Amino acid sequence: KKKPLALGGYFPRESRSPPSSLPPPPRNSRLNSMATEAQAQWVLTATGRSPTNIAVIKYWGKRDEALILPVNDSISVTLDPDHLSATTTVAASPAFPSDRMWLNGKEIALSGGRFQSCLREIRKRARDVEDEKRGIKIKKEDWEKLHVHIASYNNFPTAAGLASSAAGFACLVFTLGKLMNVNEDYGELSSIARQGSGSACRSIYGGFVKWCMGKSDDGSDSMAVQLVDESHWDDLVIIIAVVSSKQKETSSTSGMRDTVETSPLLQYRAQTVVPGRILKMEEAIKNRDFESFARLTCADSNQFHAVCLDTSPPIFYMNDTSHRIISLVEKWNHSEGTPQGCLHI
Repeated sequence: KKKPLALGGYFPRESRSPPSSLPPPPRNSRLNSMATEAQAQWVLTATGRSPTNIAVIKYWGKRDEALILPVNDSISVTLDPDHLSATTTVAASPAFPSDRMWLNGKEIALSGGRFQSCLREIRKRARDVEDEKRGIKIKKEDWEKLHVHIASYNNFPTAAGLASSAAGFACLVFTLGKLMNVNEDYGELSSIARQGSGSACRSIYGGFVKWCMGKSDDGSDSMAVQLVDESHWDDLVIIIAVVSSKQKETSSTSGMRDTVETSPLLQYRAQTVVPGRILKMEEAIKNRDFESFARLTCADSNQFHAVCLDTSPPIFYMNDTSHRIISLVEKWNHSEGTPQGCLHI
């Protein structure tokens, strides 16, 4: 069952030490010109949690690699954050000499274009922050000089087909926004999260979410909108079956690129099939029509894998266990006469 997006707010720490998940600031670092010696050890933090999402109408293929603009609209359901989510703590201090990040306890490079895009866009929208009790005042222009430390943890396998990057970038953008006191609404934040990972824009919201592909070349209208909240279909149960926790042989990024370049079926899907399917799925969700929802979800899953097979070289995201599960659910539905369950693999 689905719960609302669970994200933390702006929580300046009362102590002068950084959070336990982050390394202490260097003892002999030079302080930024805006900080005094007395301010040298302050650390401001924000912590958030964001769930992953499962697409029922799939996003596959980009029309712009740099901005991560999709070739079609997509619809997803946001999962329970207690089960599948990313938890992120971000901290800022004048004692930090550089931006750094740790994922599941291991430091990773922040030099990648996607991380830098999210940081740049949030810093651009940062506002004044003041903590009178601790005598800290940060002007919006100071955020360009302050460095951040980021510690993120996923409670499920990374790169195993469960959209860990969606949860991670949604959480990163939202939590950085809280730390830097940005005033953008969820739609605007989803557009920023999209630049980290396309599906991340949908994890900004709970419930059922539509990612509108947009038409503008700059991506300004490519963002997520919430179709219904998490209470709309509260008797819908989602089961996640992890048939393998190994990393995918073909990453989504490289797989999409190959599909866009080589698959004629993708173009037919994006231009002809998905627009009509989106409208039918919105109607099924609105009416809580499980029979229509199940048929559309299964059909979209099957076509997604057909597109992958139509790619050169072909992409395989299912294994023998996946095929056995599909067979079992199909037999169950056939024996009952109406869909009792549906699969999106």
